[in-house]
Amino acid sequence: MRARDLLHPRPEGLYCPPGDFYIDPVRPVGRALITHGHSDHARSGHAHVLATRQTLDIMALRYGEDFAGTTQTAVIGEIIDIGGVKVSFHPAGHVLGSAQIAVEHGGVRIVASGDYKRRADPTCASFETIQCDVFITEATFGLPVFRHPDAGHEVEKLMKSAQQFPERAHLVGAYALGKAQRVMRLLRDNGYDRPIYIHGALVKLSDYYQNQGIALGELLPATVDRSGKENFAGAIVVGPPSAFADRWARRFPDPVSAFASGWMRIRQRAKQRGVELPLIISDHSDWDELTETITETGASEVWVTHGREEALVRWCELQGIAARPLHLVGYEDEGD
Repeated sequence: MRARDLLHPRPEGLYCPPGDFYIDPVRPVGRALITHGHSDHARSGHAHVLATRQTLDIMALRYGEDFAGTTQTAVIGEIIDIGGVKVSFHPAGHVLGSAQIAVEHGGVRIVASGDYKRRADPTCASFETIQCDVFITEATFGLPVFRHPDAGHEVEKLMKSAQQFPERAHLVGAYALGKAQRVMRLLRDNGYDRPIYIHGALVKLSDYYQNQGIALGELLPATVDRSGKENFAGAIVVGPPSAFADRWARRFPDPVSAFASGWMRIRQRAKQRGVELPLIISDHSDWDELTETITETGASEVWVTHGREEALVRWCELQGIAARPLHLVGYEDEGD
């Protein structure tokens, strides 16, 4: 069997004709296999969804219990037969519940990695390398300029700033699923034992992380009125990036604007967002990790999705690995 007969792109997403299913479809379909809970990969309205238990739970929290017609839990490492196609889910290290999906049929194995990172992260299971014939990789940070620093050191910058400016609140923009909880845990692992104040949009997901055994410490609501404004002096407040563009952020005392993202490597991006304290913390692999992962899979062919596709395709070609961009649409950088 040719790889493109096992999986190929369609307007709805990556489609497997033998199994009649899609991986991370961007439109409602009959059967969807979902890699993780970020909204650009996990959408509501499918007739049937197969995903890890944690991803299904996260989708229910974000979209409501009726986000799909029916659901099925994928157990990590367990093989499921779908129309004669062997399917298995493996840790991707991106966010809680995230998985790569291995698809095997007719002597061909393809691994769709979804979004993934290789750095240690106590808020989710670590990435697992799967040997395959074809590896489908993201390329969010697929340029040599992207080499992520140690996330712990970035959080130390935040803690040091909070100590230096005890009269100011530090507002950290972090995506609601994965990044926010990772920042909280990084603070705890680096010795920050004060309460962390969180925007209301983070409460449900942060509570779920804690219920899954991921200790985030004392979290308090970041609710402030004029009479209580000074109570947040010296506080660290975490919220979704969108919250910092509205009046909510201006309620805090002389706030220091911080943003946790791999894009903070680009100074112009930080400047455009008005970020005073950029924190280079990414939930995606950097250039070295992308290329190392491709090599480790032993894949003879690589398909590159959403991101800096051209550079990674060219690197593969120079290594003697067949590669092509998939040009999938509808995927953003929610979990960067």
